[in-house]
Amino acid sequence: MAVRVVASIGVRKNGFLHFDFRYNGERCREYTRLSDSPANRRKMQRVIDKIEAEITLGTFDYQTYFPTSSRVKSQKKLLEQNSTPSFSDFCEAWFSENEVRWKISYKKIIRGTIDNYLVPEFGSLVLTGVARPSILKFRADLARLTKDGSRTLSNDRINHIMTPLRMILEEAAARYEFPNPFFKIKPLKVEQSQVDPFSLEEVQSIVSHVRPDYRNYYIVRFFSGLRTGEIDGLRWDCVDFERRTISVSETIVQGRKETPKTQSSYREVSMSGPVFDALKVQKSNTYSNSEYVFCTRKGSPLSHRNVTQRVWYPLLEELGLKKRRPYQTRHTAATLWLASGENPEWVARQMGHSNTKMLFTIYSRFVPNLTRQDGSAMDALLTSRFNNYPANHNNDGEHNDECNSV
Repeated sequence: MAVRVVASIGVRKNGFLHFDFRYNGERCREYTRLSDSPANRRKMQRVIDKIEAEITLGTFDYQTYFPTSSRVKSQKKLLEQNSTPSFSDFCEAWFSENEVRWKISYKKIIRGTIDNYLVPEFGSLVLTGVARPSILKFRADLARLTKDGSRTLSNDRINHIMTPLRMILEEAAARYEFPNPFFKIKPLKVEQSQVDPFSLEEVQSIVSHVRPDYRNYYIVRFFSGLRTGEIDGLRWDCVDFERRTISVSETIVQGRKETPKTQSSYREVSMSGPVFDALKVQKSNTYSNSEYVFCTRKGSPLSHRNVTQRVWYPLLEELGLKKRRPYQTRHTAATLWLASGENPEWVARQMGHSNTKMLFTIYSRFVPNLTRQDGSAMDALLTSRFNNYPANHNNDGEHNDECNSV
C-alpha cells in the first residue's frame, strides 16, 4: 500500500503563497509570487496534487518544478562533487599521464612537490572544492615569515611549487568542465639570479692550489662554460682534439644519464689553449679505464655534491675566497670571453643559449665594453676626427684590461 504524502499550500506574512511538502525525509518549502486568492490556491492545488502523486510513485524531479530553487543548486553541486575525483586521485592520474615526457630529474622534482606540498594541502578535497581563496592562502602560507623573521622559501621556490598546481588544475578544469580557480594568479616576483664570477687572479689562485687530480677538471670548468651536468657527463668520444671541439650531447644529473637542458644546449664548444692542454693531460689519466673524461678511480662519473663538499668549498675557505657555488665557474667563463672582446653571438653558442638576450641581461654589468656605456667609442671618434681636440685631454673612460674587473 502506498504511503500518503502530506502536502499543502501555505501563506507567508507578506501575503504570498508557498508550497509545503516533504521529500526524501525533509520538509521542503518553495515560495511563489502569487497572492493569496481562491483562484491562485486552486492553481497551486493542481500542482501540489501532481507533486504528491509523483513523490509517491518515485518519479518526482525537483528541478522540473522548481528550476531556480536553492535546493536544486545544492543538489547539482553535490552531483558534481560525486562525479569528479578527489584532488589526490587526479594528481596521481595526471602524474602517470605526463611522466613519460619528463626527464628523470624533473619527474623527481614534480613527485616531491606533489607529495610534500600539494596533497597535504588539497588532497582531501574534490577537484571542484579547490577554490581560488584556498590557493592564495596556500601560497601565502608558503611565504610566511618564521619566528626569527626569516623566510624558509624564496619566491622562486614558491613559484616552482605553484607551477605543478597550476598545470594540474588547468587540466582538471578542461577535463571536467569547471572554471579554473588558478586563472590569472600571477607568479611572485623573483629577483634576478645572482651572478658572482671569479676574477682572473682568483681563477689562477684556485687552479694553482687545487688538488692535482682535480686541476684539469677545474681548468675545463673555468674556460669552457660547461654546466655541472655537462662536464660530469662528458665522454671521451665527445672530445675531438683534431677539431679542438667538445660535443655536448649528454649530461649526468643525480647520477643518471640525461639529455641536455634545452635544444640549444646541444652544441660544440671550442677548446681554448688551457682547455686543450688540460684535456690532453687528462687523457693520459682516465682514457684507458673509463668512457668518462672526469671520473672516480672505479671509472664511474663524478658525484658533483661529493666534489663540491670535499674539494671545492674547502679550497675556497683555504684561499680566503668568498663561498660560491661551482656553477659560478660557468659565469666566469662567460664574463672572461666578453671582457676579452669575443663576439656575443659566439659566446652565446658556446654557453648553449639560443640568443644573446641573456648575455646582455645578466653579464653586461660585469663587462662595461659589452654595451659600450663607458663613452670610449665616442671619445675615440672625436680624437680621430677633430685636430683641435685638446691634446691634454685625459681619457678617463678608457678600459684596456677588463679581465681584472670581472
